[in-house]
Amino acid sequence: MTTIVVVKKNGMVAIAADSLTTFGDMRLSSGFDAAHDKIMRCGDSYIGLSGSAAHNLVLENLIERNTKMKLHKRGDIFESFRLMHPILKEECFLNPKEEEDDPYESSQITALIANSSGIFGIYSMREVFEYTKFWAIGSGREFALGAMHTVYEQDLSAEEIARIGIGAGVEFDINSALPLSLYSVKLKKKHGSA
Repeated sequence: MTTIVVVKKNGMVAIAADSLTTFGDMRLSSGFDAAHDKIMRCGDSYIGLSGSAAHNLVLENLIERNTKMKLHKRGDIFESFRLMHPILKEECFLNPKEEEDDPYESSQITALIANSSGIFGIYSMREVFEYTKFWAIGSGREFALGAMHTVYEQDLSAEEIARIGIGAGVEFDINSALPLSLYSVKLKKKHGSA
């Protein structure tokens, strides 16, 4: 699958991803994939997707068609993906079924978002989380989370911690590989903060 991480530290946010795509036992490495960057731009935000390789092209298309997506607050992210869900079903032929007893239809998307407001995660039933330090998704997430947890309090930048997280993911997860892509953004100062 993948390893994607977000980190927030010292007024900066970083998002990073590995570049390997897998189809069962088949590997499509960056040397064979002209579009191996798993992070896409949406306005002033970066989105990293985990899961089906089909999600990247579908989401890129929807972002191009809808430039008004708001991704700077939990509620806005929820609303953007809620409005996208019927389009995913009707125009992109999404299969919204996961488990029989799920309370809502699934959008089948797991993503991390980084922008000047912070770092966020969105999950298949449009659950949105805002993270205070770091997070990871994909099959290499456990390795990345452990590595970033170990070094977060050290004198390292958000970018350096993100590189360490991806490094652990590609070292131990068979579905992740280098090179990595990495983007960083300066956080906006909140009103009343120094």
